[in-house]
Formats: sequence, structure tokens, C-alpha cells
Amino acid sequence: MKHTMKYFVAALVMTVAVTMKAQEATEENHGGQYLRCIAFYNLENLFDTIHDEGKNDYEYLPDGGMKWTSYKYENKVKNMAYAVSQLGTDYDPRGAACVGVAEVENIGCLYDLCAEANSKYGRRLKPILIEGPDRRGVDVGFLYDTILFKPSKVNGYELKAHYADGGVIKTRLQLCVSGYLMGDGKPEKIHVIVNHWPSRYGGELSSRPGRDTAAMLVKSICDSIYLKEPKAKIVVMGDLNDDPFNHSCKDVLKARKYREEVEPQGYFNTMWQMLDRGIGSLAYNGSWNLFDQIIISEPLMNEKLESGKWTYWKAQIFNKPFLTVQEGKDKGTPLRTTKGGVWQNGYGDHYPTMIYLIRKK
Repeated sequence: MKHTMKYFVAALVMTVAVTMKAQEATEENHGGQYLRCIAFYNLENLFDTIHDEGKNDYEYLPDGGMKWTSYKYENKVKNMAYAVSQLGTDYDPRGAACVGVAEVENIGCLYDLCAEANSKYGRRLKPILIEGPDRRGVDVGFLYDTILFKPSKVNGYELKAHYADGGVIKTRLQLCVSGYLMGDGKPEKIHVIVNHWPSRYGGELSSRPGRDTAAMLVKSICDSIYLKEPKAKIVVMGDLNDDPFNHSCKDVLKARKYREEVEPQGYFNTMWQMLDRGIGSLAYNGSWNLFDQIIISEPLMNEKLESGKWTYWKAQIFNKPFLTVQEGKDKGTPLRTTKGGVWQNGYGDHYPTMIYLIRKK
């Protein structure tokens, strides 16, 4: 089932060419090339302190198990806003053009995050979120820089899947945001699909069908885009609760490890080779996983730099020291908001991941 945004109509009429002179004046030049960062970040339970009707958010209320007070929420927002504001700044001081996010309770949480990032760190972020049927009440969302990215269409796709015992999986929508990546007066259309696939609850093998079905849904969304745009530039991102080599990614979506393996209208997994080098986005029982993946379509991977259009350059896991435990048995792993029910005043249990696109001046 496809869901469309009811409150986003006004934003869709924005003129793509707006503020081009202002943008060109601030355009970053990297050796005769322009650069954009596109990122994903699992925000680890960004809940507010107010109960949302119909949501299982009781743990994150002031009298809930996490004792989730306004003080804790406000610190969480401040931490996540700082982290988001830093994404992409290794190469572009303006930060990421757009960021897919996961584990967010509602659009209000994202408005709070954007307000903090904009006022404290000079960002220009706006949020998008469509409520889904997740049993915990969390959703995926999308943040975009209002100068660097212009959204034109937003859809949410509901996953129809079941557990091994036949129970219905109530999980997050897949959020597809189509829009224009701006640069040097040449807006170019891209499609970003934000995911948070079903968890490994009950074990990896028994829960595999849910993620396989999620991969099928992504493939279906991409196929529908390709039907209208054979050279579509698509970015599939999210916490997939699987590694690049798992069945859902490798065999169902067919996201390939090496560029030369990617067929026309196929998919390249920008993260797979990082995992081979022992670099992950989350740690579990002393070992690394790379669930936070960014997968791109073949036209985006194969675009020639000489064309003057956006093309894939490189991927990065944003595992900066401020996001990382510095001592103790968890040293070197992500600094979480809470662990074992104890508030850590950290960031999240996942590192952000990102890709960089470049185009010739």
C-alpha cells in the first residue's frame, strides 16, 4: 500500500531554480568539481516525552522504564543535531544535502532536531516523515538542506510481511523522496528510498523472510521508477538489519560488491568492501556488522564525470571520536543514548553512513 503526504503539498510547488544566484555564490569547488553528501543515520529511539495515541511509546515517558524526562529528551535532540550537522563536513562545510533517518517517533521530533541544527550550527534543514504501522511507533524520515535539495514527490510504501509463525509484521514504511539535487545552476533529479527493515527478533534465520520481503518491496519501487526513467539515479539507504552479504541484499535486491559486477539498471552496494576491511556501523557481542547500508543504481554509479552530471565518488562510515566510547570494555564502539537501561547521554548505537557525489564544473 502506498501512502502520500497530506501536509507536504505546498512544498511541492517550490520552484526548482529558486535562489540559484545565492547558491552559486556559496558553491564549494573541489579541484574543478562540485560535491554533495547524502547520508543515513539511525537515531536510536528519538522519542519525545508525550504519549502518542495508538503508539507503544510507554517506555519513553517520564514514568516509563527509561524515565524519559524533558531533560533527557532535550539532551538527546542536542546530541543528534550536532551529529547530523557534522555529516559530510570532511569535504563540504555546508554538510549533507540530505539525510535519511530511522527510529523517530514523529515529525515533531524531527522539527526539534532541525531547529537545533539550524540555530546552533547554521544548517538549513527541513524534515519529512509519514507515519507508519510500526508496533513500537517509530518511523523513518528524511532531512534536507533547503538550498541543496528540492523535494518534488514523497511516497510511503507499506511492507506486507509475516513472521515464521504467521503473525503480521508491523514495521516501518519505506519512504521514497524524489527531488532535485542542486548544483551550479543545474538541478538533477534523484530518488532516495529510506528503509528500516524488520529486526532479527527471534533469530537471523527465522526472521529472514521479513527482510527478504522488504528487499522485494525496494526492488518493486525501483522497477517502477525505472519504467518511467530508464536512467534513474536511485539511492537506497537504511538500517537493513542485514549485512551486505546476507540473502536479502545479495540475492533478492542483487546489490553487488564490485562495480564491474553491476548490470544495467542493477545495484552497487557502496558499503560491502568496507565490511571486508573490518569496518562496521554497529557492534554486537564483540564483532562488527554493517546494517546501515547505502546502495546506488547503476546509472548513478556509471555516470561519466565528463557529462557534467552527478556521479558516485566514494562512501564513508562516520565513526568520529565524539560518537565513540573512549574507555572501558566498550571502547571503540558507538556511544549510545542508553545501555542496559542506564542513560549514557550519548548519540546512538549505530554510526552514520554516507556517500559523496561529484560533478564536473
